[in-house]
This record gives sequence, structure tokens and C-alpha cells, in this order.
Amino acid sequence: MLDRDERISVSEDMVEVDSPSGAAAPSPVAQQPSEKAPRKWLKRVVMVSVPLALAVAGGYYWLSGGRYVSTDNAYVQQDKVAVTSEVGGPIIDVRAAENMAVKAGDVLFRIDPEPYELAVRQADADIAGAEVSVATLASEARSTGVGIAAAQDAIDYARIDLERQQALMARGFTTKARLDEAERRVQMAREQLRAAQADAADARAKLATGSAVPGVNPAIAQARVRRETAALNLARTVVRAPVSGRVVQADRLQKGQAMVVGLPALTLVVDDRSWIEANFKETDLDHMRVGQAAEVTLDAYPDLKLTGRVESIGAGTGAEFSVLPAQNATGNWVKVTQRVPVRIRLDKPADRRLIAGLSAEVTVDTGKRK
Repeated sequence: MLDRDERISVSEDMVEVDSPSGAAAPSPVAQQPSEKAPRKWLKRVVMVSVPLALAVAGGYYWLSGGRYVSTDNAYVQQDKVAVTSEVGGPIIDVRAAENMAVKAGDVLFRIDPEPYELAVRQADADIAGAEVSVATLASEARSTGVGIAAAQDAIDYARIDLERQQALMARGFTTKARLDEAERRVQMAREQLRAAQADAADARAKLATGSAVPGVNPAIAQARVRRETAALNLARTVVRAPVSGRVVQADRLQKGQAMVVGLPALTLVVDDRSWIEANFKETDLDHMRVGQAAEVTLDAYPDLKLTGRVESIGAGTGAEFSVLPAQNATGNWVKVTQRVPVRIRLDKPADRRLIAGLSAEVTVDTGKRK
């Protein structure tokens, strides 16, 4: 072990090695003034810049306060078309499926056509019967013409006989009874002529063509209309898509189901045209106008930013058109801020598929500045 003198000697040697220049090492107390100078400068910068930034931000907020109004009570909307059948009957074939994309004119389902095919054949028979009836009337009309000619000949003969009897009566060669008989035959011939003329007029009336369908007998025209109606109903047994879109609510459509006229069978969502319906608070509408720019974000696609314009502002609040409107005349009335539907038209179609009902957030630039 080293004694006390040796430890002191080693310590002195270590000091000399650490300080080759022979100068004493600076103490920590001597370094403090140089370290405090940068800290004071940084503190001054922070004390000046932070209030300045707050003042700038506050001024901007004060100047632009109320310019932008936003709501997250907004949803994607698309046209929906309820498909109904115009004729009734059992369904024999179903082509539509849930969420299937269809084009306008595609077959969705078919209804049993047999009753309507029978109606078409019955209408064809009615047309044939009407044509036969018209032919019979034409023959009768020609017969009445012959009757008129015969009645006219009878009148001429009766007049000649009457004139002869009158001449004989003047010379006393006939009797009063024969003269009266000749006059009676003239009168009867005239009545027969009038009857024949009436029959001819009736036949012409039955053969007359209607003004709505010139050149066609009314009976034949009616039969043809019934035939066209039957053919139209037959064509309606094939139910086609009225517009292009996606099929929804098709699960309730089953083969063998009896289709009722006017009852919605399924729904088509027209997904090629979308808009946003944003329900803004009534307090946000003061400076909102049609045509103002809007920005839309969707919860389903957070990275998708859409732009649009205010297309229309609702004519009433949502509560005004609800099934059970609020009864504000009661004594327990509580004021509630109402919301008004505002339609936002998108500037261009979205890059992603928009689905009806998706949640959205809408911000409208009203342009208001203080």
C-alpha cells in the first residue's frame, strides 16, 4: 500500500498530466456568464414572438369570423326510382338481384303472359266481327237504295193512275170510289218512299266514319283500340329497368309471387348522379347564398376532398315536413335550433364510388368578412 507521501506525489503527477500547459483548469463558476447569454436571448424571442403570433391569429379570426360555416349532419343522396308493375299476375321469372348493376331497358322480371295473350286473341276476333258487321251494313245500305227506287216508281205509277181517274171522272166515265182509291195509292207510295229513305239514312249513319279516325268505321276503330290495349298489356308483362342504376330491395321479389298493380316491386338507385344534402343550423344561414363554394369530405374516404356549390336552400326545416310535425302551441314549449336542408352540387364526379347515405362533412365559404 502507498503511504501518505506517495499518494500526494501521485496526485500531483496526475494534475500535471491533465494540465500540460501548467495552467490551472477553469472552474465551473467562471463558465456560467457565457452560458446564460444565449438563454436570455432565446427567452426574449419567445416572449415577443408568441404574443405576436397570437395577435395575428386573433386578428385573422376576427376578420374572417363567420365566413366559413360547416356541419357534419350531411349525407350523400342519389335518385331512387321505385319499379312497379302496370299489370297484375303471378311472377314467372326473376332476373334482378340485390346490388346488381342494370342499364335502362334490361329485363328485371316477368309476369305470366297467358291471360294477356288470350285478350289479344279476343281483340283480334272483335276486329273480325266488326268488319263483318260493317260489310252487312253496307249490303243493307245498298238494299235501301233499291227500296227507294222501287218506292219512287210506285209513286210515279200511282200519280199516272190518279191523273187518269181524274180525267175519267171529269167526263163521267168512272166512279168516285175509283178516284179515291187512286189517291190512296199515291199516298201509300209516298209513305213507302219516306220509309225507304229513313232506312237508307240509318244505314248510312251506321256506316259513317268517325272524325277522330277518318275513313274507319267507329265499330272497327273501337275494336282496333281494344286490340292495341291488349297488346300493350301483354308487353307490360315483361318489366324492364326504366333507368340505369343499381338494384336494391330485390329480396322481396320471388318467383310465384302475385304481383299487384302499382305496388313497388324493387328500387333502382341512380348512382351516376350524386349530391350532398347538408342540414345546416338556422343560425348559419344568414350569409349563405345559392352558388357559394363548398368543400366536402366523407367519413368513408378521409383522403378524398370534393368541391361543389350550393345548389338550393330548403323551403322548410326538416321538422316542418316530418310525419309527425312538432306541436309548438303546447304550454311545455322548448326552443330548439332548427336545421334546414341545403343541397350541394358536386363540381365533378368523385374518383371513388359514392353510396347513398354516406356521412359527410360540408364547409361553405359564405365570403363574409368583417
